[in-house]
Amino acid sequence: MMIKYAKSVAPLLMFVFCSFCNAQNKTELPTGHTEYKNKGVITSYGPNTSVRTIRQDRKGNIWLASNEGIIRYDSNQTVGKSFTNITGDLSPNRFFSVLEDRKGNFWFGNNGSGAYYYDPVEKSIQHFTTEDGLPSNQIICMYEDRTGNIWFGTSSGASCYNGKSFRNFTTKGGLPDNWISSIIEDKTGKLWLGTGGNACIYDGKIFTIFTVNGSTFRNVWSIIEDKKGNIWLGGSDGLWRYDGSTSTTFTENFVGYVYEDKKGNIWTSGKNVNGIWVLSRYDEKSSSGKKPTVIEITQSLNLFGILEANDGSIWFGSFDGVYRYDSRRAVGHTITDFKNQK
Repeated sequence: MMIKYAKSVAPLLMFVFCSFCNAQNKTELPTGHTEYKNKGVITSYGPNTSVRTIRQDRKGNIWLASNEGIIRYDSNQTVGKSFTNITGDLSPNRFFSVLEDRKGNFWFGNNGSGAYYYDPVEKSIQHFTTEDGLPSNQIICMYEDRTGNIWFGTSSGASCYNGKSFRNFTTKGGLPDNWISSIIEDKTGKLWLGTGGNACIYDGKIFTIFTVNGSTFRNVWSIIEDKKGNIWLGGSDGLWRYDGSTSTTFTENFVGYVYEDKKGNIWTSGKNVNGIWVLSRYDEKSSSGKKPTVIEITQSLNLFGILEANDGSIWFGSFDGVYRYDSRRAVGHTITDFKNQK
């Protein structure tokens, strides 16, 4: 399969400007074109190394950002299921994040080679680096806001891409730290950013450090907003829930990823009281209190991203690939390991 690979070409997307992503620090993208030959390796097994981010697209396919590339699990095939490495030998560095935008195109964040924009129809890939305006080629997370701007969390600050150019935000502009590990937009339109320093809120004009009763949440790895509008933060300070006025601490052990399923249960990957990485579920019916029911699903040497698939199964990334937890069986449950069983 041949994939067109354009390095620093004029962007295909034209996103709507938002008030906090206007014409400051703009970089008009130069033009150029090269060819990239994707091996398009298809296997019956998934990656054997770390999977950091898991997403499901509008067609039901599951995308994995892994040390081995961006891998798509073609879960809708009528005969058999397979894993396809989309990026092949595109970059020797690890992929940390994957994002499907509102138009059905994909963004890949790489830990050292910048960001890639993938058109699944044209099979074309655009490459964005610091030469095009990114503050760093180490992309840690990505997020699309309500107006269609793509935000990149990098090791040197945050960056907002409006379809033509990048606007960058660093400690010089008010960020508490340049390491950006999580970005979300809440129901009021404000952005929450998790950093290597404090969590902060951006209202389109200024960054404000998130503080509750004089306490801050440091070294944030994950932020989500649940269906009720509560903000959950995971990181070195454990797991917090913020309801708009008060915060509740559920654990002081490290939490690396936070996820809410369709029933309102909160899932986390992090360390338990014994310092062992576990996949945990906080029951929705008791999570409104200070001592919710917590179930440890499985243990691992390391755990990363979490996803609830359309069929209700829970996918989670680990140091040695991707797993699927299925509790829908009448008797017991299963954990499926997708790595190559040699």
